[in-house]
Amino acid sequence: MSESQRILVVGPSWVGDMVMAQTLFAELQRQQDCAIDVLAPAWCRPLLSRMPEVRAPLDLPFDHGDLKLAARRTLGRSLRGRYDQCFVLPNSLKSALVPFWARVPVRTGWRGEMRYGLLNDVRVLDKQRHPLMVQRFVALALPAEASPPPLETITPPHLVVSEDSLEQALRAHGLNPDVPVLGLCPGAEFGPAKRWPEYHYAEVARDWISTRGGQVWIFGSGKDLPVAEAIRDALPGAQRSSVQLLAGNTSLEQAVDLLSATDAVVSNDSGLMHIAAALGRPLVAVYGSTSPDFTPPLGSAVRVVRLGLDCSPCFQRECPLGHLNCLRQLEPARVISALQDLAVKED
Repeated sequence: MSESQRILVVGPSWVGDMVMAQTLFAELQRQQDCAIDVLAPAWCRPLLSRMPEVRAPLDLPFDHGDLKLAARRTLGRSLRGRYDQCFVLPNSLKSALVPFWARVPVRTGWRGEMRYGLLNDVRVLDKQRHPLMVQRFVALALPAEASPPPLETITPPHLVVSEDSLEQALRAHGLNPDVPVLGLCPGAEFGPAKRWPEYHYAEVARDWISTRGGQVWIFGSGKDLPVAEAIRDALPGAQRSSVQLLAGNTSLEQAVDLLSATDAVVSNDSGLMHIAAALGRPLVAVYGSTSPDFTPPLGSAVRVVRLGLDCSPCFQRECPLGHLNCLRQLEPARVISALQDLAVKED
């Protein structure tokens, strides 16, 4: 790589994947000083603006699944002459069109949907040699023949929140983090087979409030508000005032900033789980139908809790057996114990 290398990255379209893509950005800058711009959906800006390696986020003005060849060609032509190399992280054919029309000299990515010609530095993925998503991202910055990067050599995602941004988010929602804060992330866009039951979350919240005199902030999208309300309503009446329902009431930017103020987080396998880990928060990650073997949360203060039943991971949106035992039988006591272990480590 030459000095002042200008790099464009076509980023993923999922929250967790975008967080993990920071491992590639860090590897590129570890190799040498370079300017990295990331082309991604506009909602990614709150994440990219908190990644110190990223010079500028560039909005990709297409909905997921849109082809819009003419618009992609126009966007690509507007970027001509600006970059020396592009890394295309999604595996779709359409994700490689903009850098092709931008005439970026080196266009690197995994083969994906047979993108020969669109990419001119095509890598063939061996899933056994690169079992983790972060290994696949970082490997693109290395020579094609290089050995897979060991996990311990990869710089984990590390989002940076400014004090001013955090203060603004706290004021906007009338929050005070001086009392110990437990963040709960009970949603999962993938489907119900990723969602630990709300009554288990309520038991963890009850223990946090009663044993630590703490408060609970519940994060998520508008779709998660009914679950957040169910968690609060399952608590004894005197404890409900210690719960803040943030699900559906924050922007992604505010959610990131407020998660940084928590003392611990319990989350399903979701984008917010990866954000919490990237913020360095003590995190208990609950797994059901999915597995931490491909996209684990990375961080020094992470505990993964799962049952590992014979029927899991099934990677289904809904339990194919109809019982959801991988989550229903995962008792709150295990999560509470993991939180206690993390508290001891923090001390």
